[in-house]
Amino acid sequence: MSEFPLPNFSTDLSGEVALVTGTTSGLGRRFAQVLAAAGASVIVTGRREERLQELVTEITSNGGKAFAVKLDMTDNDSIIGAVQAAEDHFGTVTILVNNAGVPDAQRAHKMSNELIDTVFDTNLRGPFVMSCEVARRLIAAKKPGRMVNIASVAAFNYGGNGAALYSITKAGMVRLTEALAVEWAASHINVNCIAPGAFSSEMLDGMLERMGDFSSHFPRKRIGQPAQMDSTLLYLVSPSSECVTGTVIKIDDGQGSR
Repeated sequence: MSEFPLPNFSTDLSGEVALVTGTTSGLGRRFAQVLAAAGASVIVTGRREERLQELVTEITSNGGKAFAVKLDMTDNDSIIGAVQAAEDHFGTVTILVNNAGVPDAQRAHKMSNELIDTVFDTNLRGPFVMSCEVARRLIAAKKPGRMVNIASVAAFNYGGNGAALYSITKAGMVRLTEALAVEWAASHINVNCIAPGAFSSEMLDGMLERMGDFSSHFPRKRIGQPAQMDSTLLYLVSPSSECVTGTVIKIDDGQGSR
């Protein structure tokens, strides 16, 4: 009788270099902590340098490896410079988590052109530029890679609550995922996407302040916690998802995105 093969569920990220955008709070902070705990060397990025240094201290004190790089997702030079700094410090970036994002929080016809540019650049154009820069270096180094884009269930279901542009850019992130997965498949760069529902974060806290606690309208009457996305993130960046690319996974706790 042949021995039953062991399940392929490794989440060991030893030797990997991960760059996570938007790590100064909320989901991005948690993503960086989880990747470091799994063995990756993590580049934490954002605009608030003090918070970045606090996160580096926390990760390294727990035995992980982390390095902080200031990053403005609306600035091409900042994006390219951040990838270069990551490579100089830890080597070629093999895992990218495009997490940084901003809300619009206004009706479409009331938005200033400056706010429109900021939302588009941070939520969509910046991640495209970042993805291309990381892919360009992976292809040159002939290394495989993993990219995880953080979209939102708003990409699929917009409730008309003054976040039209946010919804549009997150739908763009879904399409970006699907298109780049096809383009880079031959280079063994897997591109996938997580579309969260309402999860506790600095951005959501602002929404709750403006709109009140709307969790009572959800079937489970709760706001999700970032740790509840750990297993999905690790799956998408680990050896166990070798054949998964161009996929969008909704994590909405039954909040009505379907």
